[in-house]
Amino acid sequence: MKQQKESLRLLEEALKELESTKGSVLSAIQKISRASVIMDNTEIHLWCQIQLGEQRYTTALRKFVDTLLVRQEDDSKEVKDELAEYQKELDDLGLKAGIHYSDEELTVKYPESGGGYVNIGFVEERYADLVRTKSGNDGTHYKNALNRHLNYVRKKAHEIASILFNQLKFSGTVSNCFDLLKNEVDDKLLDLDPVLAEQLMLAFKSVSSAKEEEWSQALTTCRRLLEGLADQLHPASDKKINGRVLGQNQYVNRIWAFMDSVIESDSNKALAKTHVDFLGGWLEKINKLANKGVHAELGQLEATKAVFHTYLVIADILEHLGDETGKKSKPDINSATIDELEALLSVNRNIAKEIFKHRIKEGYLDLDSLSKINGVGPKTIKKAEEEFVIV
Repeated sequence: MKQQKESLRLLEEALKELESTKGSVLSAIQKISRASVIMDNTEIHLWCQIQLGEQRYTTALRKFVDTLLVRQEDDSKEVKDELAEYQKELDDLGLKAGIHYSDEELTVKYPESGGGYVNIGFVEERYADLVRTKSGNDGTHYKNALNRHLNYVRKKAHEIASILFNQLKFSGTVSNCFDLLKNEVDDKLLDLDPVLAEQLMLAFKSVSSAKEEEWSQALTTCRRLLEGLADQLHPASDKKINGRVLGQNQYVNRIWAFMDSVIESDSNKALAKTHVDFLGGWLEKINKLANKGVHAELGQLEATKAVFHTYLVIADILEHLGDETGKKSKPDINSATIDELEALLSVNRNIAKEIFKHRIKEGYLDLDSLSKINGVGPKTIKKAEEEFVIV
């Protein structure tokens, strides 16, 4: 859910840039690129990288188009083979004809007069210079061609950002009711214990695998995860509560004891504890069957049921944690003011300004980009991780 909100924020800001007469196409593309990474949309990310002049892609595209033009005059086997080689290079890079080098895109982006395959920020600057000096061209770049290039990228970027925004806003990343539950549990468990959260997410991923050993691993992971959660919520002790032993191996009893102490409603308490008892007993049975080598009953369906039940039980537990995790909300470094950067990072005003300017220029900050700013060393990086949310 946090990632969804961040993506929506970036896309909304990108759309504002693209719809404003004073907005920056470069800034919009950077924001769309960042959102595409969060959303794991490789196709859109690659398109953005091309607009940002990433040489790995633009060099391959230039070679392909150059050879494509040569073939119009020379249809020899040598040229055909060369074109096939460059086509394979594009395929290996993940570039697709209808998305990354459509006829319209090639027509607009290839000509040198319009800037060619450079960073769209350069195209913006060159066009602004020609408008300011009231010049039609500078000998290489022509105002009309640059404007045509900018208009195409602006229009295409707006189309992409609108589609992504609507997918998140109205359809969202939540495709069914279980996804809604899963996202909520993942977020809360991350706050409580990132290691446990990672285990649960890996278990969910494992049940989608075609490998039997991963299904078995998912079952084992669910059991260990509940043990780890019990250690967090109610550490082992020699005491007994309502006749239940609370030793290290009695993880179900310890979770049961936690819920007994925090759930006020008797009916909710009984329901939650019954659910834990069921899952604990079921996992123990499955574990015994696995140890005896009874594989027929330990298929993908059983593993999936285990993961789903685990999510449901943890949802019951986390619902009653409230603010007991003691986590304080931290500001997002990508929305922090200069004053916040200066104070929380313990840097001087000039360095805070450099960080702020770098964020505006690049569209966002992460640990990698932060480390490249003059005056920002390991201590500041560590401070940033402690004081800010850095996605």
